[in-house]
Amino acid sequence: MTAAPTTEQRPADVDALADLVAVGDVVVLSGAGLSTESGIPDYRGATGTLRRHTPMTYQTFISDPRGRHRYWARSYVGWRRIRTARPNDGHRAVGELQQAGLLGAVITQNVDGLHQAGGADDVVELHGGLDRTVCLNCGDVAGRAGLDERLREANPTFGPRVDEVNPDGDAELPDELLDGFVMVGCLVCGEGPLKPDVVFFGETVPRDRVDRCFELVDAAGSLLVLGSSLTVMSGYRFVLRAAKLGTPVAIVNVGPTRGDEKADVRVDAPLGVVLPELARRLTGRPGLR
Repeated sequence: MTAAPTTEQRPADVDALADLVAVGDVVVLSGAGLSTESGIPDYRGATGTLRRHTPMTYQTFISDPRGRHRYWARSYVGWRRIRTARPNDGHRAVGELQQAGLLGAVITQNVDGLHQAGGADDVVELHGGLDRTVCLNCGDVAGRAGLDERLREANPTFGPRVDEVNPDGDAELPDELLDGFVMVGCLVCGEGPLKPDVVFFGETVPRDRVDRCFELVDAAGSLLVLGSSLTVMSGYRFVLRAAKLGTPVAIVNVGPTRGDEKADVRVDAPLGVVLPELARRLTGRPGLR
């Protein structure tokens, strides 16, 4: 069982959050902070990997074959962490609240698939998903599991231990280990290159996906931001849209966010504590496990 918020976690704000969610018709916007308790680091939190490492950019991936090869070598190893990650109490609470009819669609900036694994439906993966690949030559979209099997066959002895994996599944590996990695091509066209079906830094989110998210925000009774610093415009624009429409905005995040001045309700506390407590209050269920 997850402990209820303490006095230090500002229960009055949790009360206000419960009042807002109890009305229903809530659209969720989630970020990497929701998955940190599942062992997946964020980029900008107190221990965020962006403080120490530069993530793969779209420009490098497209134009630099060596950089692309390095990415896939690291991703081959890092994928193990993403693949074995399990939804935490926060993910499960979102699923519970959605099943109770209080939350609507979930817009997530995460690429780990943990919302779906935690029981949520109607999830819009704003930045795509690491469980898929796309061929930049023929456009074929395939499952990551199949690619992983082929990479295992092509690299039977490649698999060093790593202590650090970035949110996009890109593990930190010493340069001397990368040359031994063998990348494979597309099963459909035989060429490639293959790219994880995610939006890299510097890449544009597909317009139809953005439009869908704006439609959800426009129709929402309120917007609930979970675990996002809102540093990049990719997510912050939906907070700006809600504020412009006069739609209430609630933010639950550890530490300040770019959208705090736009928030009607602000809770600075761990999501793995606040969300299960919220689900317990509003669904009447004793626990999520």
